[in-house]
Amino acid sequence: MVKISEDFILQLKGLCDIVSVISSYVDLKSSGKNKKCSCPFHSEKTPSMVIYEDTQSFYCFGCGVGGDIITFIEKIENLSYVDAVKFLADRAGLAVPTSELDDKISKQRSRILKMNKIAAKFFFNNLRSDVGRFGREYFAKRGLSKDIIIRFGLGYADDSWDSLKNHLKSNGFSFEEMCEADLVLKSKKGSYYDKFRNRVIFPIIDIKGNVIGFGGRVLDDSKPKYLNSSDTPVFKKSLGLYALNFAKNSGSKTLILCEGYMDVISMHQNGFNNAIAALGTSLTESQVRLISRNSSDVVIVFDSDKAGSIAMDRAYKMFLDIGVRPKALRLKGAKDPDEYIKKYGASRMKVLIDQSKSAIKIKIDTIEEKYNLEDVEQRKDYINEYCLIISNIVDSLEREVYIGELCKKMKLTREIVTNHVDYLLKKKRKKYNKKIDRELIKNVKLEYAAKNMHSKYDRAEQGIIRFLYNNPDYINYLSEKFDENWFDSDLHKKIYKTIVDKINYGSSLDFVAFHSVLDVDEMGIFSKIVNEGRNYANTNRELDDYICVVKEKYDEKYEDISSMTLEQIEQRRKQNAQKKR
Repeated sequence: MVKISEDFILQLKGLCDIVSVISSYVDLKSSGKNKKCSCPFHSEKTPSMVIYEDTQSFYCFGCGVGGDIITFIEKIENLSYVDAVKFLADRAGLAVPTSELDDKISKQRSRILKMNKIAAKFFFNNLRSDVGRFGREYFAKRGLSKDIIIRFGLGYADDSWDSLKNHLKSNGFSFEEMCEADLVLKSKKGSYYDKFRNRVIFPIIDIKGNVIGFGGRVLDDSKPKYLNSSDTPVFKKSLGLYALNFAKNSGSKTLILCEGYMDVISMHQNGFNNAIAALGTSLTESQVRLISRNSSDVVIVFDSDKAGSIAMDRAYKMFLDIGVRPKALRLKGAKDPDEYIKKYGASRMKVLIDQSKSAIKIKIDTIEEKYNLEDVEQRKDYINEYCLIISNIVDSLEREVYIGELCKKMKLTREIVTNHVDYLLKKKRKKYNKKIDRELIKNVKLEYAAKNMHSKYDRAEQGIIRFLYNNPDYINYLSEKFDENWFDSDLHKKIYKTIVDKINYGSSLDFVAFHSVLDVDEMGIFSKIVNEGRNYANTNRELDDYICVVKEKYDEKYEDISSMTLEQIEQRRKQNAQKKR
């Protein structure tokens, strides 16, 4: 387990106010004594995340994520507990006592980062050696300069099954470590071999300058065209962005979102140092939120084929969902940014970017080309698709402007168009709510939060936990009247026992005291339990009621029926069934 003292963490939390830290990621609004915001961990239209200043905790009533400021940083920055503490310590100007950083996960991450750095250098040197001739020819064919190859650390994996494996072994790494870094794979027969072979290599570098993963492209038309690192303890491809380390320091307030590695590199070579791309996967909500944290001015430049058009449509909807209005380009005469620059030059690309229109406007212009507006049926289809597009706009004022344009263009009354858009919005909200339900049950612990917070037994177990947390002086009262083995939920029992131990040892009941026992998802459930019943009376009678309900469930579960007759068992079954009605 982590060995960072609670005293240090309490000092750190005293310098890192939860409202101040969270407000650097999302916009907060006052909600009584607390703050409220749209949750950065799932898409939502109505803010459902509450920040409680008195307990320095938060909870999202939409997706079940919660905890303290350390939990928040763990989730939003995709960091381990120790790295989240380091992150906050850097922010507060504190030095984490190095003697206390004895964390297995942190050591594992450090080893993988060191291994990735050695692998990146190995691939880079390969490219410049005799075995890298095919890689050099490929990059030359794509028009890349030596300077840009060096800047991005591009490399080559030779057509060998064990060259990288042997190189890493000579540097003191085990085969198990190589597999953890996803640089080496293990066959069904138990032998180890290089993952990347006969491919040009694109190192993926985070904003701190660490090599966290790799992308590899074939030199011919074989499949898969791109092979990317799988998720590892240092790399989550759904969370990061390619070349953000350069774009963040480009000096530009705009970010140019491209589809692939080569598009980004070509853009950078031609002076567009603010270009970025997703990491070998479709754009994710986490990546969209990461972009929005770095810039609210985004230009989408995707391929001009059908797949690129679908990807752009999906991307602009995701940006609109979080309140960012992206711009977009239509690359006429070229399939992608790289080809466009080669054909027309960087100066013309700059003009396109400077004159880029909102993605909504681009979409509307595109659908107008699809329909013959002289035909009645096609006019109807055009109006419906137009309304579908503008129903994605979060800002009601902007939506009204586009409604007005449609009314003027198609000679329609505002009432008719507004009613249709409202109808589409209701359908979208219903679909959105179902999506949130699906997101909740992806995680077993969040499924628990969604399902098990509503029965009277679960509410009673939570009530006991919440009462003791808020009234630690009742520890003796509870020890006389309640047995922790009566808990039906293992997690509730775990939380309750931790609170009891902390009280008995005179330890702090600050959220920080629970990090060594609860994981990041369990912290969310704990936060809900603590913060949910703020308006409850918290009286002795209320506590006694909770105890009776939990004891009732326990007695029903473990009642000895071995000595009962069949008639008695049936009578007991009927009595229990009546109680549940």
